[in-house]
Amino acid sequence: MTIHLPGPGGSTRAYEPRTEPLALSPAGPLTSRTVFSAAHVVADPYADTTPDSPAAVDWDATLAFRRHLWSHGLGVAEAMDTAQRGMGLDWAGAAELIRRSAAEAEAVGGRIACGVGTDQITGGTLPEIRAAYEEQLAVVEESGAQAVLMASRALAAEASGPEDYADLYGHLLRQASEPVVLHWLGPMFDPVLDGYWGSTDLDAATETFLDVIKAHPDKVDGIKVSLLDARREVELRRRLPEGVRCYTGDDFHYPELIAGDEQGFSHALLGIFDPLGPLAAEAVRILDTGDVAGFRKTLDPTVELSRHLFRAPTRFYKTGVVFLAWLAGHQDHFTMVGGLQSARSLPHLARAYELADGLGLFPDPARAESRMRSLLTVYGVPQ
Repeated sequence: MTIHLPGPGGSTRAYEPRTEPLALSPAGPLTSRTVFSAAHVVADPYADTTPDSPAAVDWDATLAFRRHLWSHGLGVAEAMDTAQRGMGLDWAGAAELIRRSAAEAEAVGGRIACGVGTDQITGGTLPEIRAAYEEQLAVVEESGAQAVLMASRALAAEASGPEDYADLYGHLLRQASEPVVLHWLGPMFDPVLDGYWGSTDLDAATETFLDVIKAHPDKVDGIKVSLLDARREVELRRRLPEGVRCYTGDDFHYPELIAGDEQGFSHALLGIFDPLGPLAAEAVRILDTGDVAGFRKTLDPTVELSRHLFRAPTRFYKTGVVFLAWLAGHQDHFTMVGGLQSARSLPHLARAYELADGLGLFPDPARAESRMRSLLTVYGVPQ
């Protein structure tokens, strides 16, 4: 059946939905790469909340989605940017999410890493920022999960230069009980983080970042780089100490970065692997056999969807991620914590539907079409 999607100037265009999904079945662990999907949270649509209220989470649906990712051999990166940290999910909600997801991971044998930040404070002195990091690190380590030290808005505002970053991160790394992942999130994901690591000059910031890692290589499992700059990521990963991994967070260039070159490759910790989970896992399994061309043939076609979801303002990519989870049947509604479902336009969502459907991402294409039609009806688009 033809569906009419919004076009330019109030027009509509006909689209013929796919009738069959890709046949992607759950399978065991991946072997050639360590791959995390940063997972979204499912809001409780019945909660009487406002955008300023604490997040109301549907815990059953949220944990079921994580089991879906684990079943395909992916790790889960929990309570990070994709889970709307600082954009609807506060620290109290994130702490509960970490505890619940870590317990679920232990029950099913899933791999999990959880975000450690400072979002329980909005500002503060450097000692207060350090204490906030320490509080969150303790929660993650007590849960049994691996820690991901995320960028701090408070630190970005308070630090006077590279030395403040080196001192604070050095303190945290010395007290971490297990190796952590350091997360460099660029300003395209959060404008407040511009100038992180003490400089708006990315070359200078990179040197500070590397100095921190080189001073504590035994405490750094890897780095997650989210700068959307493939060249810079490749140059950075080639300079990492032996044994320190690079987890790409580049949602624009991930196939080439994961495939790698003669000098190395990136592992992955990606928000786009939330909607792409089963297909991404299938691609990496092909790579596990040594078939780089087959890996690229499987994953390269997904880049257009990823670039669409992550287009500027990039921080609102979560809206498209949750929208696709609704169409795919992982949740019964298109509601987000903080009311963020309103952050993308109808034409943007319609194009996301078209691209995802073309890739065969929906387990039940007819259900996805029906839900897309219901949204179009709400917006007054004639069918």
